[in-house]
This record gives sequence, C-alpha cells and structure tokens, in this order.
Amino acid sequence: MLAGPILRRLEPGRLVLWLVGSAALDLVLELAPGGAAPHSVRLDESCCRVVRVGTHAYIHLVDIALDAPLPQDTLVEYDLVDAAGEGIAQWAPHLLHAGQARPSFVLRSRMDNILYGSCRKPHHRSRDGLACADALLAGHIDETEARPAMLMLCGDQVYADDVAGPMLAAVHALIERLGLYGECLDGAVVEDSAALYAHPAGYYRREDLLPAFKSNDDLRDKFFGGSEKPIFTTANAHNHLVTLAEVMAMYLLVWSPTPWQVVGEPAMPDLKPKHVERWQREWAALQGFCEELPQAARLLAHVQTLMIFDDHDITDDWNLSARWETTAYEHPFSRRIIGNALIAYMLCQGWGNRPDVFGEALDAMVDLSAAPDARGRLEPQAQDALVQRLLAFRQWDYMLRTQPAIIVLDTRTRRWRNRRTPSHPSGLMDWESLTELQHELLDETAAVIVSPAPMFGVKLIEVVQRIATFAGLALTVDAENWMAHRGAASSMLNIFRHSRTPGNYVVLSGDVHYSFVYDVEVRESERPQHVWQITSSGIKNEFPRRLLDWLDRLNRWLYSPRSPLNWFTKRRDLALSPRLPDQRTSGERLWNGAGIGQVWLDAHGRPTRIVQHNADGRPSTQFLLPDDDVSAPAVEEPRRAA
Repeated sequence: MLAGPILRRLEPGRLVLWLVGSAALDLVLELAPGGAAPHSVRLDESCCRVVRVGTHAYIHLVDIALDAPLPQDTLVEYDLVDAAGEGIAQWAPHLLHAGQARPSFVLRSRMDNILYGSCRKPHHRSRDGLACADALLAGHIDETEARPAMLMLCGDQVYADDVAGPMLAAVHALIERLGLYGECLDGAVVEDSAALYAHPAGYYRREDLLPAFKSNDDLRDKFFGGSEKPIFTTANAHNHLVTLAEVMAMYLLVWSPTPWQVVGEPAMPDLKPKHVERWQREWAALQGFCEELPQAARLLAHVQTLMIFDDHDITDDWNLSARWETTAYEHPFSRRIIGNALIAYMLCQGWGNRPDVFGEALDAMVDLSAAPDARGRLEPQAQDALVQRLLAFRQWDYMLRTQPAIIVLDTRTRRWRNRRTPSHPSGLMDWESLTELQHELLDETAAVIVSPAPMFGVKLIEVVQRIATFAGLALTVDAENWMAHRGAASSMLNIFRHSRTPGNYVVLSGDVHYSFVYDVEVRESERPQHVWQITSSGIKNEFPRRLLDWLDRLNRWLYSPRSPLNWFTKRRDLALSPRLPDQRTSGERLWNGAGIGQVWLDAHGRPTRIVQHNADGRPSTQFLLPDDDVSAPAVEEPRRAA
C-alpha cells in the first residue's frame, strides 16, 4: 500500500474510498458498526476500479453500494484485509490512534461540525494543519457526537506550480522506483519526459522550459519559431511540474509517508551555489512536513474528506482571464501541462467527490494506460484526447443533499469571460452555472456553500486588485475575487435575495492565506437573508505578516461602517460586520497563521462557534459571535507534541 485509504464521499448506503498500491490488490473491506461482528465486502471488479499509472502503481477507486445501510451517529470501525490475512494494523500502523485496533468513521446525521481549510504547501516553514486536525480528532476518537462530520479541503491540496527542489528530486526518484509512465512532449525543446528529467534546466530553471517565458526570447524562438505563445504566470515556476507522472508522484508524496520511505532522502543534483543554499533550506522545511505526514494520513483515514480545486492544483492564475485561456490552450505543450494536472486531479480528487460522472473519462484513462510503448510512454494522441475531454468537462462541482445542504462550487472552469476587455479578470462563475446554483438552492432552508475564493473579501485588497487590473497588472496581483466582474457579482447577490433560496448561508473559503469571518445581512430583501463568510487559510501557508498587518489596519480606517467609500463598492446593499478573533492584540479582523478551521452549526444552519486551530501550538483562535462572552473558557486545545 503506497497511499490511503482516504475516506471520500460516505453515505449510509454507499462508501467511496481511494487508495494506491504497488500492485492490483486483492482486498476485503470489513465493517463493524457499533461494536458488532465485522461484515465483509470483497473489493472485486463490481465495486473497485483499478487504474494503472505505472509498472508498480495502481490507483484503486472503491465505490461500494451496501446491502444494508450503516447506522448514523454511530462509531463504525473498518479494516482492509489482504490475501495474506493482514489488515491495516500490519501494513499501515501509522493510521491507527493509540489504543485502537482499527481505524473508524462516523456517519453524522447532520453536517453540523465541519473542518475546513486550503493551501497546503509542503515546503512552507509553518507546521501542517492536517496534523493539527488529527490531534483534535485523537482527543475525541471514541466520542461520536464530538467527531467532525467532514473535512472540506477548499483548494490547493497540491502545488503543481510551486515545488521545492528536494520535492522535485523525490518526485523523480519515485517515478523511477514505481515505473510511472512517461510521455512524449509535443512543442517542447525536449522530445519526451525522460529528456525533460535529464535536462540541465530541470531544477530551479524550469521557467526556461515553459512556453514563452517572458525574459527568454532566444528559447522562445527555439521553441515556437518566434511566435508569441502562452506564459505561465506563476512567480515560482522554477520547478513547475510538467508530466502526468510528476503530478501523480506529487500526490503520493503529500498524502502518505510510505513513498518517502521508498525513496529516502532525495539526492541533490549538480546545482549552482545559490541553489544549494535554497535546497538546504527547503529540505529542512520538508523534513518537518514528512515528520507530520503520518498524522495527516491518519486524519484522512478517519474523516470523510471532500475536495475542490483552486489554481495551484493546476497552475497559478488558471483561467484568470479570457486572454490567459486563449493563449494557454493554443499551444500543445502548455495545454498538455495543464491537462496532465487535470487528469491527476480527476484520479486523486475529483472522482471521490462525484464518482457517477467520470465513467467515460476513466474508460479513456484505462485505455490510455493499458498499452505504453516499449519505452514506457503513453500514446500521445490518446493522452491529448483525454486532456481535451477534461478541459471541456463541466461537472467538477457537486452537491450533498444533507442537513444543511452542501454545495461545492467550480470557480475555475466555467468562468464569465470579459469579451470586451479579455485581459481583465473573468467572473468566477458564468451566468449559466450561477443559474444552476440558484436552482439547486430553491426551497432549501439552509446551505453551506464552498467557494475556494471568498465571496466577501477584504475591501481594500479588492480595490488594490481592481486598480492593478486597470493598469494591466491583473496577473501580477492575482486579481481574482467575486466582485471583480460586475455580472458575476450581481448574479450572486441576486441569488441571496431570491425569495425561495435559503435564509441562512455559510460560505466556506480559503485561498487568501489568512483567516477571517464576516457576518453579512442582505438589505432590501423580502425576508431576512443572512450570510456568514468564513475563511480559513492556509493549512500550511501564511501571508507575509507585516504586509497583512498594514492591509488590515488600512482597511479598518478606509472602510469603517461610516466611511463614504462603502458607497462605491458592489456590496453597498449589504450590512457587513467582521467577527473579531479573541486573541487580537488591537483591532485585528484578519488572523494570520497556518492551521485548520472548524465551524459548528445549529439546527437552522447558523454558526454557533467558529474556531481557527493554530498549527504552531498557539491556543486556538475563536471568532467572536454576537452572543459570545470573551471571558468564557478557551476552546479545548489539540493534544499534540510540541
């Protein structure tokens, strides 16, 4: 077992799991609800689809329809037993909590306790918020009513565009060890993946190999005959992942400690002195990440985990503007880079959210990987066809008909393009997808909406992004927010005003690398409409501290409740009140610190408690709601090693 099991979409009558083995595994799932005798389900072809991505790498997509539904609000122990009769305790003991013989999960009847967060960059200096969440779970492992109903990962689960040098070396070592399939690279200076891995610019200089890097006119001429072609706009493209094998190896390395045991400490290639120093700094951060990986993997084996992409899962500024799309998809090399990340997202994230809609794409992937050539490379025409299929795919979003309903938005692939000024940011969702969202919300009493980017962000930062857009610098400042496009912003606000949509909304977001809570009331509505914008970011990432302090302070001064500047924003019809963190030293509204968010909801879908658990060991930060007493006892802290 290389990675997993990861609990994905769980329902009383259906269980969806993801795992990866070095071979096609013959497994039996044992389920023991409420301490009853285990019930066995053989994972055969009827409920387990195996997708081979290398000589020794097999993804197992497990989708089980149960004969008898599992009880809700009850502890369900489970195990995966192999042909030799060995279970998780033998082949993955790091997945078990102290004193437990098996992992377990709870199917909650209400989604009233949710862990959430985004932005997990392995080589960031902060600690891992997923390990922090595992420590929280360890304190309540036998308390079914205290265990979270789900973990929602709101974007940037991997960073395909910002990779540490040692991580890239580990990726290449794992590719070789597992025999992950190679590929031909049309339109690149190298013929195929093997030549890419051996290229002198392969470490810390990959921006020279990406399509039309702005400062590289000579290579542009060599690549594209002097024509203007796509530009990968990330500022950290020095080790940008390119091939499908690289992205698949990255997923294994960020979700499981086992691949690191397989490859060991990555060997440093021949580097310039300035890169040697950087390598050493990044490796020190990655060692801390690896130390906490067993705890992160244990969390994913105990809590149902749902996911959605944001830009770094694919590449920075993904589909930011109509012009970006036009240029990025017109060249075969850049289209393949984006498509490879999207294939890996489907296999490792997207399928587990909504298994029913990926049948044809999985068929194409199975056919693609069934017959590599003599050099272990995928057939290029079939790979390009799969990329094109996924670029046109329109069902990445999904909904859970739970209490309250949970709607997870695709804010990346169905954008409201600005045709008049194509260099300006697109709306995060187009009119058609917003109409579908409204239809899903009709007659629901409450809803949790997962939007990777906050619907209601910091006004000053949005204004800075707007000014930069008019100056032609939209890509420089990542000018992506709901208010950046008039049509998308107006349509979204009208959904909240609709008489048949819910009265209470909770919007869970990430992306921005700081955490905050806004309490929003919709003015001039036929009935009271209440929205709570709750943002937790990052799981393992942070905003520059001094810069955020100044932005927070200036925002409070310029956009106070009585400020006339509020009349020039698209949110003038909203009454927006920030909920302050209890550990603020002055008037801070924004909380900067890696960790994981948690929200508890009442029977009407309204937040009763909102907490940001800090990964660095500081006491958990509680965002104060109107009835909170600042003198009340502190939120219970996770029990974890210093």
